[in-house]
Amino acid sequence: MKNNTKYLVTAALPYANNYIHIGHVAGAYLSPDIYVRYRKLKNDDVIFISGSDEHGTAIEMASIIEKITPQEIIDRYHFSNKKAFENLGIQFDIFSRTSSEIHHKTAQEFFLNLYNKNILVKRSDKQLYSEKEKRFLADRFITGTCPVCGYEEARGDECENCGSNLSPSELINPRSKITGDIPVEKETTHYYFPLGNYQEKLSEWIFSKTDWKSNVINYCKGWFKAGLRDRAITRDLDWGVKVPVEGNDGKVIYVWFEAPIGYISMTKELFIKRNEPDKWKEYWCNEDSRLIHFIGKDNIVFHSIVFPSMLMAHGDFNLPHNIPANEFLNIGGEKFSKSRGNGILVKDIVKEFEPDVIRYTIATNFPESKDSEFTWKDLQSKNNNELAAILGNFINRTVVFAKSKFGNIIPGDKSLNNSDTEILNQFKESAVSVSAFYDNFRFRDALSETMNAVRSANKYFNDSEPWKLIRDNKERCEAVIYTCLELCHSIAVLISPVLPFTADKILKILNKDKSDFSWEKIGERVLKSGTDLGESLILFPQIEDSQIEKLISESTDSTAVKKTEMPENVIELEDFKKVNLKIAKVIECEKVAKSKKLFKLKLKIGDAEKQIVSGIAEFYNPEDLIGKLIVVVDNLKPSKLMGIDSHGMLLAAKTDGQLKIITVDGEINDGAVVN
Repeated sequence: MKNNTKYLVTAALPYANNYIHIGHVAGAYLSPDIYVRYRKLKNDDVIFISGSDEHGTAIEMASIIEKITPQEIIDRYHFSNKKAFENLGIQFDIFSRTSSEIHHKTAQEFFLNLYNKNILVKRSDKQLYSEKEKRFLADRFITGTCPVCGYEEARGDECENCGSNLSPSELINPRSKITGDIPVEKETTHYYFPLGNYQEKLSEWIFSKTDWKSNVINYCKGWFKAGLRDRAITRDLDWGVKVPVEGNDGKVIYVWFEAPIGYISMTKELFIKRNEPDKWKEYWCNEDSRLIHFIGKDNIVFHSIVFPSMLMAHGDFNLPHNIPANEFLNIGGEKFSKSRGNGILVKDIVKEFEPDVIRYTIATNFPESKDSEFTWKDLQSKNNNELAAILGNFINRTVVFAKSKFGNIIPGDKSLNNSDTEILNQFKESAVSVSAFYDNFRFRDALSETMNAVRSANKYFNDSEPWKLIRDNKERCEAVIYTCLELCHSIAVLISPVLPFTADKILKILNKDKSDFSWEKIGERVLKSGTDLGESLILFPQIEDSQIEKLISESTDSTAVKKTEMPENVIELEDFKKVNLKIAKVIECEKVAKSKKLFKLKLKIGDAEKQIVSGIAEFYNPEDLIGKLIVVVDNLKPSKLMGIDSHGMLLAAKTDGQLKIITVDGEINDGAVVN
């Protein structure tokens, strides 16, 4: 029975400044593809939207460094990534781009909707300006020392060393990344979105979602605890969507604001291409439509807090129904990273292995609730010991038997008994179980249940012993092999969300069209006795040790290499001894004006008192720190952060996006030396 609900499924827009790697696929692209394929098998009304995110400072910076236009940068990565998705079987209804005319128009209309309702706040502020370049320097155009960890090459928006989110004004000794000159502060005017005004409504909405993943809810709790603040939605840049208000020349809409509007503009574009220009509203504005965002955990805040608040402010669009965010897929214990260059690119891996082998390996390791690990050895094992030994084995032994004993035709189905009916019914039950897992975004469980069904088909074949029946009871043998061929068809449907290429091959082997290729046909009898079978195909060739060993030896990302590599920036013991670590007691703590990340702390260190500035304000309330014993670097050269003197640095650790100060338990005096 057809479900009247419409499903609008989105995958995070990949940023067009590099090639996609399998970490991206595991985070945000394979799971929605599986989900959409499943929904379509159930005859649900579903569309799958994504496209390249093509504005922002990183792209403009790359164009300056490479001395080419931003358009040339985004064209390079957009078309390459689009092809890589296609090669991996990621089947979008549309994969567009935010540089399109319809996106610019849609983003500007969204901006004006909020502007005309006086929701936006216009504010003047001082920002860094390069006299040499005659331009304001956006965050990616600035580098300096991180106020949290002391890393000297931190960007104006983020420290790659400790992962802290930063703003240019918080960097110590900021300088232009292009020319190296020291910028000055200069006044500029921008529009801000009052995110804090929506905190109460957002929190009520989010905490009503009892079926959302805990990682999404917990991220939101952290942001709500820190308090939502106004966010700038314009910036001084040449590349991007122009601010559609007079008197704002040289300003564009901030990419964090306009990029998610791409989901709307791309849906519009899809239906314009289908000659149904108004139908997009059925997916964005109707109550019977469900908006589902598939993302990685680094995008949780933008999709669960920022974009929903924008939609609330606009008023015409549905809020997300669910946001099934994945954690990270790691290699050698480290997150795949484009900027660090330690990723296995999709465009490369599809040249080495069949796409379904890649899809299966990633799907069995989906980081659904915690980070997971990719290894070449695991890919080999999944292919040889599961896909080939279980799935490929059943299809092959069934078809080979039918071809050799029944003249390459589907045998008769007149003598099916209870055991035959039972295995077919068992597949119907498996379809129900798998469906429940997919409905709840439990993809690993769905795939595990799918493979259990294939194992049961193998057991049925073995228990029936057709090699004996062909001698003793040919009619019964016909019924068994007919049932096995029906199971081949049911397996093709059941595995197709994860293994679409393999499903098509099985249909080709069975010489069957897609007229019965739907979820409701799993466990049903759809094959016609006497029909010729198709050509035989080897579904999963063995992956040899030599191929895997070659990849490991060539890859700088393999776990074998990582475990034996010397860490970067190794220092001598004498260098470490120069660092004077002491216990300090927090006696005062207050937020730094005009900064959402900085605290000014007054510390008692033995007989001395010191003031430090630290980027921890997003993770603590000032009163939480009063009286705490913490560890500080006591002999750090003084610096200024936002004009405030800082005479040291506290120690903190970062996990799951949260900074945690290193505190001390037990009876110990402030001023004590940490050895």
